[in-house]
Amino acid sequence: MHDPIGKWGTAETTPTVRFFHERVRRLVAERIDKLGGDRAAAVSDHTGALLGAADLEAIERELLAGGHRFEFSATISIRERPDAYKAKPGTAAPAAGGGEAAAGDGRVEVGSGDNLVRRKQNLSGVARFISTLDQVTDMLINGVPPETVAVIDDSGGTLTAPILEGFAGVLCLGGTVRSHLGILTREYGIPCLMNCKLGAGLAHGDRVEVEYSAAAVSGGAYESGGAVRARIWKLPD
Repeated sequence: MHDPIGKWGTAETTPTVRFFHERVRRLVAERIDKLGGDRAAAVSDHTGALLGAADLEAIERELLAGGHRFEFSATISIRERPDAYKAKPGTAAPAAGGGEAAAGDGRVEVGSGDNLVRRKQNLSGVARFISTLDQVTDMLINGVPPETVAVIDDSGGTLTAPILEGFAGVLCLGGTVRSHLGILTREYGIPCLMNCKLGAGLAHGDRVEVEYSAAAVSGGAYESGGAVRARIWKLPD
C-alpha cells in the first residue's frame, strides 16, 4: 500500500503517518468493494460507511499494541493518556549512558531542537521546566530566576506569555519555527529552539548549554528534510 510517488502524491514523512495511511487506504478499499466497487458512488452516497471514529481508534490501538508511543507536545496528553505517550523528560533519573559526551569537556548531549535565529554564541543557563499556572504566578510575583532557560510544552507559549521576556532562552517541546511562540521570541529577541527532543537525563535545575549558534531553520527545510538540529548539552556540576 505504501506508494510514495504514485497516485497518493508525496511520501509520508514518518513511519507513524505511513502506518495510518496504509491501514485507512486498505480499510476504505475493502468497504468500497463490498458496496459494489464503484468508488465515485461510494464516496458520494456512502461516505459515512467508509470510515469512522471507531475505525481510527482501532488503528491506533493496533499501533500502540506493537509498542509504539507518541511524542507529546503538551503535558496534558501524558496526564490524560500515559499509556499512549512517551515519558516526559526532566522527570526521570538520569540514565547511564543517557547522552553523548562532547570531546573531553564534561558536557553530555541530552537533546536537540530547531533553531529560530542564529546567534554568534551559544547560551548557558539553568533549565527550568514550566508547566503550571502556580509556577507562572510565582515568577510574576517574585520575578523569573536569573539565567532561566525555560522548557515548555506546545501549549506553554500561552501559559508563559506574561513572563516570556524574563527568560534567557526557551526550549519548546513542540511546534515549528512558524509557530506563534516562534514569532513572539523573535520579537522579544529571546533565543529559542522549537520542536525539541530531550532525553531523560535532563532535569529541572540542571545547567545547560544550548547551541543557539546553529543554523536557523527555514520553513521550507521541514518540507525538504534538510533542517539542521541544534544541540542541547547538560553541563557538569
